[in-house]
Amino acid sequence: MMSEISHDDRQASAPAWGRVRRSRRLADRTLKIVCTVFTALGASVLGWILLMLLYEGGTALSLDVFTHVTPGPGTEGGGIANAIVGSLILTMLGIVVATPIGVLAGTYLAEYGKGSKLAEVIRFVNDVLLAAPSILIGLFVYTFMVPPLGGYSGWAGGVALAIIAIPVIVRTTEDMLRLVPGSLREAGAALGAPMSTVIVHVSWRAARAGMVTGILLATARIAGETAPLLFTALNNNFWFKPNLMGGVSNLPVMIYQFALAPYENWRSLAWAGALIITLSILALSVVARLLLKKDHAR
Repeated sequence: MMSEISHDDRQASAPAWGRVRRSRRLADRTLKIVCTVFTALGASVLGWILLMLLYEGGTALSLDVFTHVTPGPGTEGGGIANAIVGSLILTMLGIVVATPIGVLAGTYLAEYGKGSKLAEVIRFVNDVLLAAPSILIGLFVYTFMVPPLGGYSGWAGGVALAIIAIPVIVRTTEDMLRLVPGSLREAGAALGAPMSTVIVHVSWRAARAGMVTGILLATARIAGETAPLLFTALNNNFWFKPNLMGGVSNLPVMIYQFALAPYENWRSLAWAGALIITLSILALSVVARLLLKKDHAR
């Protein structure tokens, strides 16, 4: 009797289970179609932007773009040599300031501050800075540096970019150091080496590729920032002063100003500058991914 009831129950539940399986299959296919459609939509929009950038920027590129300074209003020709050099200097200044702070802070979080209250506070502040709007950082640096220095300067711009880059380097350094096996640290300590020596010669060396990747990603992050530079370094149509005081020409602000201008040559230079900065960021991102892939392969 029991076997007959169990057999009848299974026969009765078979259609219901079949309906459940069909509904699940339908939901899976529907979700897959929706995801595919939106992925294709996003990729098409991105591809459209990149193709337009390649076309407009490619037609605007010439030798004069790299050898002449930005032109004045109503003039013909010109280039963006001063903006390119100014962007390189501001970006390098920001990375030079951010790298030691970010690496040391990330090292403290991964090696010394495990589970401590201070480490939790630092992580929280770092996460806030990581998501903070760059325009607020520019306004902050403007308040504390621009009026005291007597005007806009490359120093203020470099500090603003450094504040943006530091959270990226801190997070990447901590994550990479946490991936280092504890047995390596124990082996160094077993040889009698102090913790500082173990960190420098064992942990940093093992996580070197990942840490460099974080620095490159931070460089790519700040290379195209416009809002903080509007409040700090601003812009000009000439070469910067050796002391970096006064406005320092840079690509992001130049693109912003020239793209809105009524002059055809200014808009062409804005397209050329946008292509140059996009290709530069792309190159940095590719190098960073290759280094990270090489580190994981080892």
